Amino acid sequence: MRTNVTLDNMGALIECRSEDPFRILGPHKVDHRGEPAIAVRAYLPESEQAWVFHPGHNNSLPMRRIHPSGLFEAICPEDDVMKSGQYQLRTSDQSGQMNSVHDPYAFPSYFSDYDLYLLGEGAHWKSYDKLGAQIRTVNGVTGVNFAVWAPNAKSVAVVGQFNKWDGRVNPMRKLASSGIWEIFIPDLQPGAQYKYRVNQHDRTVDKCDPYAFAAEVPPRTANIVTDLSTYTWNDGDYMEKRREQNQLERPVSVYEVHLGSWKWNADSKNGWFNYRDLAHQLVEYCLQQNYTHIELMPISEHPFTGSWGYQAVGYFAATSRYGTPEDFMYFVDYCHQHGLGVLIDWVPAHFPKDDHGLRQFDGTSLYEHEDPRKGEHPDWGTLIFNYGRNEVRNFLTSNALFWFDKFHIDGLRVDAVASMLYLDYSRKHDEWVPNEHGGRENIEAISFLREFNEQSHLQYPGVLTIAEESTSFGGVSHPTSVGGLGFSLKWNMGWMNDTLRYMRKDPIHRKFHHGELTFSLIYAFSENFSLPLSHDEVVHGKGSLLDQMPGDLWQRFANLRLLYSYMWSHPGKKLLFMGADFGQWNEWNADGQLQWDLLEWESHKGMQQMVSDLNAMYQHEASLYEVDFKGEGFEWIDCDNWEASVAAFMRKAKDPNDFTIAVCNFTPVVYHDYRIGVPKAGSYREIFNSDNSRYAGSNVINVDELDSAPIGWNGRENSISLNVPPLGCVILKPC
Repeated sequence: MRTNVTLDNMGALIECRSEDPFRILGPHKVDHRGEPAIAVRAYLPESEQAWVFHPGHNNSLPMRRIHPSGLFEAICPEDDVMKSGQYQLRTSDQSGQMNSVHDPYAFPSYFSDYDLYLLGEGAHWKSYDKLGAQIRTVNGVTGVNFAVWAPNAKSVAVVGQFNKWDGRVNPMRKLASSGIWEIFIPDLQPGAQYKYRVNQHDRTVDKCDPYAFAAEVPPRTANIVTDLSTYTWNDGDYMEKRREQNQLERPVSVYEVHLGSWKWNADSKNGWFNYRDLAHQLVEYCLQQNYTHIELMPISEHPFTGSWGYQAVGYFAATSRYGTPEDFMYFVDYCHQHGLGVLIDWVPAHFPKDDHGLRQFDGTSLYEHEDPRKGEHPDWGTLIFNYGRNEVRNFLTSNALFWFDKFHIDGLRVDAVASMLYLDYSRKHDEWVPNEHGGRENIEAISFLREFNEQSHLQYPGVLTIAEESTSFGGVSHPTSVGGLGFSLKWNMGWMNDTLRYMRKDPIHRKFHHGELTFSLIYAFSENFSLPLSHDEVVHGKGSLLDQMPGDLWQRFANLRLLYSYMWSHPGKKLLFMGADFGQWNEWNADGQLQWDLLEWESHKGMQQMVSDLNAMYQHEASLYEVDFKGEGFEWIDCDNWEASVAAFMRKAKDPNDFTIAVCNFTPVVYHDYRIGVPKAGSYREIFNSDNSRYAGSNVINVDELDSAPIGWNGRENSISLNVPPLGCVILKPC
């Protein structure tokens, strides 16, 4: 009997250019001698012989070779077993080795028409449950459903250890006009390595799965089939509390960490600890230091360790450098069980040009803009996402939601937002393309950021979205309903730059730059600000924060203690990079570890203790966090004493009777009997002093209560007199 498969269809399959191998392969209804039957076809290029095993009949039907390349066919009786795909293919190779598998081409699509519609519209918020490698059971057969978006590819095949990386074995079918290619491979287990072999118009490339949940440890790049549903979470109480709280009225003190260089593991080949080890060590440290959150520099899979994670390839994969996705779930869970939130850096602004990644994924500019004036970042040598393409927006937004959903992440700090907002960012006048209105704003990126924020807050109440944004773009942290971008918080880069520039100056010159210190309060309530002293301030030749401080050894430590004290009393949430809290001397090196041995010295130990006490006071005193973003939470007492380089101000809670007073002296001179006005008569006590001997300071402190006198000062009817330490900060509270 001759087959009814045409030579053209055979040729497209064998030459790896078929968009629908299911048209030939798998079970097909045929008329056999006047009776309905099932023709089963399989392309088995490495097999000498093949059979269809029919469990219902407990026998094997031989398949005949209908093309010399290895295309086989058998005519089988029409019954439920054949229709359901529960039959198996048995093969024998040249060595005589036998193998049995279910037929990948006998199973229906995992995608409904509604799935394809939502993906096309860019509104499939859980696209990560459909695309990528999904564990699936069909008609009692468990395997892995692979799906990838590559609309302009000539053909796509999934390759891996399971098919000897042979692109002829598992070609995928293209689902109509969606551009999605799909195949279900039965019997495949988690742990299998795979990639997509994409037949582009001029070459064939093995690409990583954009939706993969795991990958090999770099520099190896294969993806790993992973089941994310097996971990049992134990953070229910924490998650419920998070949903109920207004995070903007809570204390947020963030410890920023690069996991690979926080501490070295001498027993590891690469010096890296596992996520589980890091969970225990970091939680212990952060509880000791009284932080509220840990922020991890990007943990999405990235090929180049030296990028610190900011050039990601696997957006849905926690980097395997420190363990498995389940290990990372344990990390987050353990933090939550001890009351610590976990934030991660997220990078939707750009991606690297690695050939196995997103670049030219199907042979065209699929994820990136084709025009380099819009699609390439001149500073970083990376590519920029095409935010105007629905599928790309869907990829990014669903990725953000993925981290909230699958890993219980408490917030995303979005990297390089400024580069997304402006088409001319870091470009010369002839290197960018204006928007449709002739302006420089990236309208598509702005729309994407609003959508990301809306969906994040709508679907996961209580999470934080934080923008690293360095321009004066208005409304970054304002609701989208009033025209804002919808972020929870914005990094206050202006405060950071002005304050560090001021602190680097010799104290004798600071009185001429007093405005740099106080300027931030002019705009402090225009956004929901977070005050960052991040990794960016201790790299690329800047030196450590301690090294940036002026003066002799004592003054450097005093200046840094003063900087932190001013920061913690200033309106805004807090972020401090690892190592800064104990005064590391060396500039941060991602290939080393922190200088933990410095804690043998009293000066460094004192610095660490002061940050711990600042965090404890910050969490205890509602006036320091409750009204961070409104003018009602702050009031100057004296911002004009530039000659003495002293600043005094109040922080106020919602309760008008709950307030603290900060007095900061930016000179190395002790001010005895320094008078400041106070809002009400009564006694005041010192609750913090950065010069305390507990912190290796000179111990110019105020031991006794400070009673007010009816002496008008700073425009107030009552005032107190106190000792203000050199290069120090005093925080007072009414008794």
